[in-house]
Amino acid sequence: MALFDPTILQSGEYHDWLVQGFILSIQLTVISFAFALPFGALVAVMRTSTSRLLRAVGTTLVESIRNVPLLAHLLFWYFAFPELLPEGLREILYANNPEVVCAVIALTLYSGVHMAEDIRSGIRAVPATQLEAARSLGLGRAAAVRLVLLPQALRASVPPLLSQTVNLWKDTSVATVIGAAEMMYQAARVETASFRSLEAFTFATLAYLTVSLLISAAAYLFQRRYPVRTAA
Repeated sequence: MALFDPTILQSGEYHDWLVQGFILSIQLTVISFAFALPFGALVAVMRTSTSRLLRAVGTTLVESIRNVPLLAHLLFWYFAFPELLPEGLREILYANNPEVVCAVIALTLYSGVHMAEDIRSGIRAVPATQLEAARSLGLGRAAAVRLVLLPQALRASVPPLLSQTVNLWKDTSVATVIGAAEMMYQAARVETASFRSLEAFTFATLAYLTVSLLISAAAYLFQRRYPVRTAA
């Protein structure tokens, strides 16, 4: 008997499980990124604000979230957070795939604060004269930040943000601990049902590797096409 029999993954129920897990992992990554990026940008702006209160709030968010393991975040949002909700909201949550909802919340917050630090570095890389020029044209500070500072900061932050996206993609695997039916959950399910651990976990490993390399390649190509130029 061959050590690796790929036919078990090419047809039938087990193949469907793995494909469903892969699709959910992609969905978790995309949805979490869509929420994490604006959250990270907001926190980065708070961290670089002239207001002491906003800087304090931004710093508190970053330090309190990134210094707690992702696993603890997932367990908190899945087991503890629903208990804090009114009964009506709790029932709505439990009726709408709570594992995925709580995984998205945890991944969004955890990735968002790491993205915030990358964006904050991008903001610092933008010459102060850019903001001053925008203000001299009559823009208020909020408008100058939104229309002038942030677009340049985000462009400078693209390579590290793509690296954070790779981390986000890999971190979706931790959602298996709360029962989200992502790729690692489905690979373990296939292994339990068929005892074909080699095929199941090889599929998962190659899927994680392939997507990670594609995102890393996108970061490399962007950096080659749009190199970051620092002000003299």
